[in-house]
Amino acid sequence: MKRRKFLATGSVLGASSILARGATSQGLAATTRVTQGVPTVIATWDFGVKANAKAMAVLKSGSSAVEAVQQGVMIVESDPKITSVGYGGLPNASGVVELDASIMDGNDLECGAVAALSGFENPVSVARKVMEETPHVLIVGSGAREFALSKGFQERDLLTDAAREAWHKWREGERKKDQTEDHDTIGMVALDSRGQMAAACTTSGLAWKIPGRVGDSPLVGHGLYCDSKVGGAAATGIGEEVIKVCGSYQVVEFMRQGVHPQMAVRKVLQRVLDRQPTKPERWVGFIALRKDGEVGFASTNTGFQVAVANRDGNRAIVAESLR
Repeated sequence: MKRRKFLATGSVLGASSILARGATSQGLAATTRVTQGVPTVIATWDFGVKANAKAMAVLKSGSSAVEAVQQGVMIVESDPKITSVGYGGLPNASGVVELDASIMDGNDLECGAVAALSGFENPVSVARKVMEETPHVLIVGSGAREFALSKGFQERDLLTDAAREAWHKWREGERKKDQTEDHDTIGMVALDSRGQMAAACTTSGLAWKIPGRVGDSPLVGHGLYCDSKVGGAAATGIGEEVIKVCGSYQVVEFMRQGVHPQMAVRKVLQRVLDRQPTKPERWVGFIALRKDGEVGFASTNTGFQVAVANRDGNRAIVAESLR
């Protein structure tokens, strides 16, 4: 598993109780609580910091949580240096960059998604069009391409020189044929000042995947789920493992039952671990945000980072590992 190095100790501001595996839900609540009504955004990975910055600016301007998560993750989609999302993402086995994305409005549970979409830099924007301008939830492949073109989105070549070189090395055997790297999905959940919530998730999926492979990211209830009456969650890691436990939906449903977000994340991750305790390569991570601003985040393996933006600032935090 390819991951960035852990952040310096100073980056875990206020996270000590979250990282203590034996902490109680009451202790976690005391650590992570923010004032209700204050905008809050949580995103996966360290690149979530810049995504959060954009999302918070959108929220502070008075725009909706849906607008915030869309514009927030677009920052990552458009960054060619991030090889797991959008433009610059590593391609499938045929050398084609296929993108998946979804977006969900927690106020009415409306949602939209696209999968196996190639040629468009910001699939989350296409997903929002699916949500707002069609009776459908998910459009895939050539149908998603035709839909994007019909809505005025411009095609472009998503395969950067760096991604093309990496693909050639893989084909030439310099990388292991079963190597699946750079699956660091950007997932985001936002809470606006009116108490409305939304979530978005976007990825280029597993590098060197079988063409047409779709993971959890565009699947509502798996890669993301959001209900403004409760909270929202998003996943990252090996999408097949998230799908097997209906991951993000389960996190939200545990919160609906009164479980603290951190404990909700742990409970779902434990289900993943119980299925395959001896297969550390099948790792999964979750983020969660409750309607009152409480957060939770953890992963099966070490190395997961999250970004949290609220009245205390916008910071990256090393997440708890259950393994």
